Amino acid sequence: MTETLLAESDAAFESYLAVRHRLPAARFGTDWTTASSLAEVAAPFDLVLLDAYGVLNVGETPIAGAAACIAALRQAGKAVMVVSNSAGYPKRRMMDRYRRLGFDFAPDEVATSREALLAHLAQAAPRRWGLMLGSADGTEGLGGIDACFLAEDRAIYDAVDGFLLIGSEGWTETRQAMLEASLRQRPRPVCVGNPDIVAPREDGLSREPGFFAHRLIDATGMSVRFFGKPFPEIFDLALARCADPPAPERVLMVGDTLHTDILGGRAMGFATALVTDHGSLANLDVAEAIRRSEIVPDFVIGGI
Repeated sequence: MTETLLAESDAAFESYLAVRHRLPAARFGTDWTTASSLAEVAAPFDLVLLDAYGVLNVGETPIAGAAACIAALRQAGKAVMVVSNSAGYPKRRMMDRYRRLGFDFAPDEVATSREALLAHLAQAAPRRWGLMLGSADGTEGLGGIDACFLAEDRAIYDAVDGFLLIGSEGWTETRQAMLEASLRQRPRPVCVGNPDIVAPREDGLSREPGFFAHRLIDATGMSVRFFGKPFPEIFDLALARCADPPAPERVLMVGDTLHTDILGGRAMGFATALVTDHGSLANLDVAEAIRRSEIVPDFVIGGI
C-alpha cells in the first residue's frame, strides 16, 4: 500500500460521508457475515446484481476468478446482471470491453446509469443539453437527444437549456468553473448520469461525474438529479429486464462501495455483499468504514 493510494481512499470515503444527506434512506442490520467468496453466500438468491469496477474489473484489467464465478452462478441456476454506473461511453463499446475482458454478458444483462438517464430524458420535455462527456464517440448511444459537448467556450454553457454530467474524462477545473458560473447566472436543470465520486483504476482512483456534481451543488446550492446507484431508477431498469422479477429479498447486490452499491441495494430491499479486495475500500479498515458510514452490508467478502 502506498501513501498516495491510502490518501486517495481516505479522501474518497470522506467525500461520500459528506454527501450522505443527499443519498437515499435505508434501514440496515447491526452486523454482517464474513465469507471468503460469493459462492458461500449466493445460494438463497435468485438474482445476483454485480457492480463492475472493483468487482469484475479494475480499470481495463479483469479481476482473477470473476468470469469463473459468474459461470458457476449461472450453472447453479442464478440470474446474473451487471448494474454499472459506468456511463462515459456507448453500450456497444461497453459490451465489446466485457468480451475482451473474458465476460459473456448479453446486452440485456447489463443495466447502466446512462440507460437510466436516457429513459428519463425520453419522457421529459425536449431541451438542448450541454454534455460533460468525452467527444471521441460523438453522440452515439445517446438516444438522439439534442446535445453539444462542453469544452472551453463559455458561450455554449450559457446557450444550452440544461446539463448532462455523464463522463468526466477530459473534464478540467476551467470547465467546472465555467459550468458553475453559468448556472449561477441562469439556473437550469442538471442531470447526472454517473453518481460515483471515484472509480478504481490500475493507477488509483479516478474522479467521476458525481465528484463534480457534488462540488456544483456545494458551489451553487442548486438541485441536481442523479441517475445510477444508489438511486432507484437503475435498479428498476434491471428488474424490468427480468422475465419474472424476484421478490426483493431474493436479490443480492454485490459491490465494492458502501454509499452506492450497498446503500442502493438495501434501499431497494435487497440483500447486499460488500467486496473489499479491489475497490474503493481496499486500502481502508472496512469495519471502521462500516461503523462510520452506518451502512451495513449483509455479507463482507474479499472477492467474488
